Amino acid sequence: MTNPPNVHIEIDGRPATGLDPDVIPVLQGAYGHFTAMQVRDGRARGLALHLERLDHGTRELFGTDLDGNRVRSLVRRALDGSGRSEAGVRVYVYGAASGSGAPTVVVTVREPRTMPGAPRSMMPVPFLRPVPHVKHAGGVGQPYYGRAAALAGFDDALLTGPGGEIAEGHITNVAFWDGTSLVWPDAPALRGVTMALLERLVPSVRREVRLADLGAYRAAVLMNSQGLAPVHRIGTTEFAVDGELMRRLDEAYGTVPWDEI
Repeated sequence: MTNPPNVHIEIDGRPATGLDPDVIPVLQGAYGHFTAMQVRDGRARGLALHLERLDHGTRELFGTDLDGNRVRSLVRRALDGSGRSEAGVRVYVYGAASGSGAPTVVVTVREPRTMPGAPRSMMPVPFLRPVPHVKHAGGVGQPYYGRAAALAGFDDALLTGPGGEIAEGHITNVAFWDGTSLVWPDAPALRGVTMALLERLVPSVRREVRLADLGAYRAAVLMNSQGLAPVHRIGTTEFAVDGELMRRLDEAYGTVPWDEI
């Protein structure tokens, strides 16, 4: 196994070259989960939430815990090995290669990324992620519908249920502004770290949002670890870009400290 161009990969703290043969089927099986974070000067926003996500996912998928200090050490090692202090980092967790013992942890380090600030368009698609509260690896649904949205001229796919209930973007969370609060769709979805941080900082409510309800909202915004962006269209529904709302959200998110890894 060799690293893709511009991506540094380490498996349990060792560069992903000359792998132990026992590890290969574990990685190929794609039964695992991950978290994605942006790192600046060796720090990440919401680090405790990322570590909590990894521990909870490991308990649910593998029946064991995952030491946060181990994760931090492996991320620091991978950053050092990549020569980057600013990066996009993903931490993947798979089963133990031996079938028992500590889970296999894969850290990937690539160039840092920031959410494009241009307003986004989203194509509603009839798909909900299985086991949605886990940020799991593998599965064809999200990339399939993400590609379908791009081919149709949209920036992102919006995952919806059989009754038109909105859940999340295919790699983002989405929220709607009713003039008073951010409204987070009350549907099966991943609670993203950026979403969790914003919920603490701005007035927020959870309630069901359906495609048929979109005209009742003044604005929409999507987010992930790369940042936030306004949504100007969902399907055929147009939204005004609320500059004051985006300024308020950006300022709130900007108060989140960067935690040392």
